[in-house]
Amino acid sequence: MTPTSSNDATLAGPAVAPARPEPAPPDQERERRPARGPLIARRLAGKILAAVVVLWGAATVAFFAQLALPGDRATVILNIRAGQAQQRTAAELAPINAQYGLDRPVIVQYIDYLRGLVVGDFGTSYQQFRPVTAIIGEQLGATVALSLAAIVFAWVIMVAWVLLTAGRGPRMRGAGSTVDVVAAGLPAYWLGIILLLVFSLGLRWFPVISGTGVNGLILPALTLAIPLAGFMAQSTRAEFERALEQPFVVTARMRGMGDWGIRLRHVLRHAVIPAVTLSGWALGATLSGAVIVESIFSRPGIGSVLVSAVNSQDLPVVVGIVTLVAVVYVIANLLVDIVYTLIDPRLDIS
Repeated sequence: MTPTSSNDATLAGPAVAPARPEPAPPDQERERRPARGPLIARRLAGKILAAVVVLWGAATVAFFAQLALPGDRATVILNIRAGQAQQRTAAELAPINAQYGLDRPVIVQYIDYLRGLVVGDFGTSYQQFRPVTAIIGEQLGATVALSLAAIVFAWVIMVAWVLLTAGRGPRMRGAGSTVDVVAAGLPAYWLGIILLLVFSLGLRWFPVISGTGVNGLILPALTLAIPLAGFMAQSTRAEFERALEQPFVVTARMRGMGDWGIRLRHVLRHAVIPAVTLSGWALGATLSGAVIVESIFSRPGIGSVLVSAVNSQDLPVVVGIVTLVAVVYVIANLLVDIVYTLIDPRLDIS
């Protein structure tokens, strides 16, 4: 074998390592990722479709629940108009069946019912002989004001209590958690009566009959807000204390930021995600809870309308209010999903 000369080695040059692939430029890396806009649009489309399915299911259950009730609907309508329950003849029932379409096949009644819901027609009240939408619309403003005020009060109470007690030491944390559990378990009817006795009849700070004024809104709103604040505080407290242990808190303290600044500017933002979820649920829950609160404080609203409709078997009004509450639940959950991405950009939208 002929040895390799130094000249040949010089010509061959040094050994060259395999070339590593260079990282893609930022523009190319950005192109590989799916665009954020289409992902958000796709997710919202899926949520809207799910919302439609939920509303359809709620409307279907409400319709067939009417059919499952004992007795004949035409007889119920006549008895409501007459103000007394008695047996009716076929001749008496025929005009009512024709007027309300009760003599048609069930599938036809169901399709007409769904068609009416789509255009906002809930039918005519058996008792008041007026459109259900008009009856609900007259009382809806008072109930919406009560629900929104209750949610605002609940957020204020929850945030203040968690900021004061979360991560403050074993005793303070234990006291905060105990108050959360007790507040969440308070029945609305008991709490409303206690507030009424203490602040209306005892201290005379608020009117006994709430009415529609701002002064009469506080006690009913607090009756709904205090248990809701307890629920939200339980979930927010755990996230708040977990966030206090994150590295960004140490970094903020090294920069000289005070404890209250860290809690308000950094920790609270990461801890309120569960409370946002419960707020979407609470908007519908306060509407249904208004039935008790409006009765205790003699306050107008759809709660009192619902109680009256149930007692008189005014089914179109009952179905209309139930459907309205379902719509509020669905819309609130859609809004919560949108707010998620605004509060915490770490959440995956894909």
